[in-house]
This record gives sequence, C-alpha cells and structure tokens, in this order.
Amino acid sequence: SHISAGEYISEGAQTEIQKIMDNLTTANSLPNKPKEIDAIRKVCQKGRMVKVKPTQVDVFIENKNGVLYFFDIKTAKPNMGGFKEFKRTLLEWVAVSLASNPTIEINTLIAIPYNPYEPQPYNRWTMRGMLDIDNELKVASEFWDFLGGIGTYPELLDCFERVG
Repeated sequence: SHISAGEYISEGAQTEIQKIMDNLTTANSLPNKPKEIDAIRKVCQKGRMVKVKPTQVDVFIENKNGVLYFFDIKTAKPNMGGFKEFKRTLLEWVAVSLASNPTIEINTLIAIPYNPYEPQPYNRWTMRGMLDIDNELKVASEFWDFLGGIGTYPELLDCFERVG
C-alpha cells in the first residue's frame, strides 16, 4: 500500500520550492539536492501551515540509522515534460516530511526499475537540468541493488528469464 509523505506544508516551504523550480526552469541554477533540502529545512515551519495532498510515495524505506528514502517509481521511458512535475513532487515530499519533523534526514528519489537500453547506459541527459542525477535518480541495478544489496538486479533479471 502507498504511504503519504505528510499532509501539511509551510508557506515558507511553498515559496522556497517555487524559487527552486523557477531557478531550475530558467537554468539560473543547477540541481543540487543537498542544498535544496537545506533551504527547505530552514523554512519548513515558517508561516502558516497549509493542508496539501502530495503525490503518494511508491516505496518508503527507513534504514537502521533512521534515514528516510521516498521513491517515486516511473516507467522506463518517462515523458520528458514530466520531469518538472517529478522534481516538484520530490521537493514537496521533503517539505511535508520536514514540516512535522525538521531534524529528519530525508532523501526523495525517482526510481526507474529497468534500463530498456541495456547494455547501453540509461540516457540521463534529458533529466540533467531538473534532477540532481547523483542524489535523485536510481535506474535499474542502482535501484534494485540499493533495495536488496549488491547483485540483486542480476538475480531479479534471472528470475524474469526463467518465468518467461
């Protein structure tokens, strides 16, 4: 079942997210997720709290150190126009989570479960202006090995081969 990242966002965070989005859209700044999270954290409880209904989280993980990972799973060839919306969702998840707990360590990412271009690397250039590729995207083996440990992805592919 899906979980929600939260249901309240501060007006300060909404303003900050809009500023981040505007700067990325006009290419005034490059995506930098740690910096974006810090900026949102500073205003996560500033101003009125607004009730929102953010996109549901597809995969939620909390590691043994209490670090949170929220994944939005996308098809292997997502609509490139959608990356702006994907980015906004990732930032909103950060904001609603920090609104209720400003000190948590949180990561919000896009996951693309397989690479249709294997053995060629997955083409990421189209996302580069919007997503912080190193901190916001896991494709194929990066995603599955993150979930299940090194070697999970080839095992998974092997299972699919056998099943048919």
